[in-house]
Amino acid sequence: MRAAQVTRLDGPGAVEIREIPEPTAEGPFGPQVLVDVHAVGVSFPDLLLSKGEYQLKPELPFSLGVDFAGVVRSAPEETGLRKGDRVACCLPHGGAQETVGLGADSVFALPDNLSFEQGAALPMNYLTAQFALKERGGLREGETVLVHGAAGGVGTASIQVARGYGARVIAVVSTEEKAEVARKAGAHETVLVDGFRDAVRDLTGGQGVDVVVDVVGGEAFTDSLRSLGAQGRLLVVGFTAGAIPEVKVNRLLLNNIDVRGVGWGAYAMVRPGYMAQQWRELEPMMASGVIDPPLSQQFGVATYELAEMGRALQEMDERKTLGKTVLRVR
Repeated sequence: MRAAQVTRLDGPGAVEIREIPEPTAEGPFGPQVLVDVHAVGVSFPDLLLSKGEYQLKPELPFSLGVDFAGVVRSAPEETGLRKGDRVACCLPHGGAQETVGLGADSVFALPDNLSFEQGAALPMNYLTAQFALKERGGLREGETVLVHGAAGGVGTASIQVARGYGARVIAVVSTEEKAEVARKAGAHETVLVDGFRDAVRDLTGGQGVDVVVDVVGGEAFTDSLRSLGAQGRLLVVGFTAGAIPEVKVNRLLLNNIDVRGVGWGAYAMVRPGYMAQQWRELEPMMASGVIDPPLSQQFGVATYELAEMGRALQEMDERKTLGKTVLRVR
């Protein structure tokens, strides 16, 4: 079968499509679910993995692919999964191939109202957003959430999950083109990153926001802290800007605010049943249409095939991606 693999840690240009053996029902750690993949999402961890810059360091060669969706080929009886079930799945890596073997904890029922492409856009981003906003952020109905990097995968997921919990959402973007993506995802207001602190003050009547979801880091971090209202929470999700900011803790004391780390994968993937619990929490939002992942194809981007994984990662590296890029596998 075909797989998009990293054979050397030289970035997107070194990703290769290789023929590898198909997985079997009896995996290295016991019986496993076999899923025939229809679509695979392109995620920021894929980009970092291709460069050897992710916290996870798989042995070469390895397949990329954190999120994917497809159809169950076979499953152990006790999992409750059956041949033909439509599913979305999530792994640290390994989904960007034609068939995947994995544990049932990483397999979720895909609602009929969502396509395989949408399913491949869901797990990592939306489970991260749910973990960030509810578990780490303690988000309450009626609060206001500021989302950085709001046109990207985690950003658009955070917009929609925050709305699903009854919050008002202000999206921070770098261009008007990206503002359109954030609005399509459901943001109530959008502001440009240049001068966002003043814009947020005006939009909140000087009160500030309750929660900041920060996937960017970098130079905007201090102004994000200053944008928080009383007992506000800044959620550190990632550092797509590259620079890792530092916190002067006197700011936290003076303003009664928190900075909270959001390491979803390290928490969720070692707690059996936790991701399934998260998925159940999100299912009403999927059914209502609040969760409707904006795909790159909706913004004039051609549909990518599996063989174009390297190209899709290069565009992500150049910050050209709008919405979630998904590759068609079959």
